[in-house]
Amino acid sequence: MISQSAGKIFLAEERGHNELNWFRSFNTFNFGSFYNEHKHPFESLYILNEDTLAGNRKISMLAENDSCIVLIPVVGAISFKDSAGNSGLLQAGQAQVLNVYAGTTLEISNPYEEESVNFLQIWIKTPDLQSTVPQLFEFDLDKNPNQLLELFSPQKKTLVKTVPQPHGVIGKFSGRSEAVYNPAQSGNALFAYVIEGNVEVQYRLMNPRDGLGLWDLEEMELEALSENAIVLILEIPVLKTV
Repeated sequence: MISQSAGKIFLAEERGHNELNWFRSFNTFNFGSFYNEHKHPFESLYILNEDTLAGNRKISMLAENDSCIVLIPVVGAISFKDSAGNSGLLQAGQAQVLNVYAGTTLEISNPYEEESVNFLQIWIKTPDLQSTVPQLFEFDLDKNPNQLLELFSPQKKTLVKTVPQPHGVIGKFSGRSEAVYNPAQSGNALFAYVIEGNVEVQYRLMNPRDGLGLWDLEEMELEALSENAIVLILEIPVLKTV
């Protein structure tokens, strides 16, 4: 009998849902007016929102904690700027990492006049923030199928073994393709998020936009159960207990 590691699943159908005629947001964890006693943050990962923004519209966010913010366009492009002076334009196939202090404001806008865009916002609490230098990462899922590609990583000069850092990989897989992820730093928890398709992660079936948090793993195994399945794996620092 296969034993499952300790974990918690976050089903797409149970996400929070906030919608206006120009903006739609699905929230994996408690966010804004959405609250569910079973949807508390997973360790230091406290926001994972899938947002759709209409043409020529923008939203604003306020960092309540020192945070590592990862922005990933899924369909189209987004513009961003924060109160620390960072700004840019992101296309699908890119990931922007912003390391910000509490109190920083972030504005995300749709640069198109009419077309809607779809993107992911990932916010990770980083009480031991080492640097505020932004980082841009690029990846090509179609040219590198059936493997996990680096999505974002700590800056090398700040990678101190005693300070856990977030890390992320992403991959696009054909049906029945398999992969194994080995954490970059021991002691971190792992969080898998399926963007497209159906995937089995550590012997658990996951559908599009499902999330799965796992603890105490030396490696994470996954198998695509459909064609062109896209999965994101986040390495999340475990919160210190007093």
